[in-house]
Amino acid sequence: MKKASKIVKEMTIGEVVHKYPKTTFVFIDYGLHCIGCPSAVAETVEEAAKVHHIDLKKFLKDLNRAVE
Repeated sequence: MKKASKIVKEMTIGEVVHKYPKTTFVFIDYGLHCIGCPSAVAETVEEAAKVHHIDLKKFLKDLNRAVE
């Protein structure tokens, strides 16, 4: 049975980092260094991936792997 993802594309970066601090390193590895800036509070994981030309599916997989 497939395990449900904890982190989904609709979550904001701020929400993800607050709930799962271990994901900070994933964001940094993907070049998203502004995880504490004001835009991170409102920007979703999906929006960040689109703006930074990141493969959303792989990004979510890596984020969820970090919190397993």
